[in-house]
Amino acid sequence: MTNETRKGDWMQTYTGRQFWPMDPRPEDVAIEDIAHALSHQCRYAGHCRRFYSVAEHSILVSSQLPPELRLWGLLHDASEAYLVDVPRPVKPYLTGYREAEDRVMRAICERFDLPPEMPAAVKRVDNAILADEKAALMGPEPAEWHLPEPPLGIRIVFMAPPEATHYFMEEFKFLMAKAWS
Repeated sequence: MTNETRKGDWMQTYTGRQFWPMDPRPEDVAIEDIAHALSHQCRYAGHCRRFYSVAEHSILVSSQLPPELRLWGLLHDASEAYLVDVPRPVKPYLTGYREAEDRVMRAICERFDLPPEMPAAVKRVDNAILADEKAALMGPEPAEWHLPEPPLGIRIVFMAPPEATHYFMEEFKFLMAKAWS
């Protein structure tokens, strides 16, 4: 495939694939790339006491959901593997970012046979985990956080990237095996 047939330019992924973030296709998505990239990205733009990866966050979100939603929970931030983790207060001001994120998530959902709309329960758990993350990761508050949900009571392990990649892949394999059984 040549660049003339795709929008934008491509990036090389961890596994050596070409991925067009502005023109994503399901066949270009690889779970190994997602697991690796998310395990190397720190939440909160790195503004936390210890390294805490998007991959570990995703594993924890998945663990708090009913079985039928766990894969969506694991992959809810998968677009960040190709676009990076942008802090919530910044996203609305990046022209075109939400659209790019939506395109990448549609390709991911199609690749892994997920409904294209994030389930409300996944959004709720993603919001609730903020309270647990705040308690474990942040220093003194400059101002009160107005969190949408109470804490879940989860424990953050602070996995190193290789460990987070491993557990992300194990969770994915487990969920895919359950889907086919």
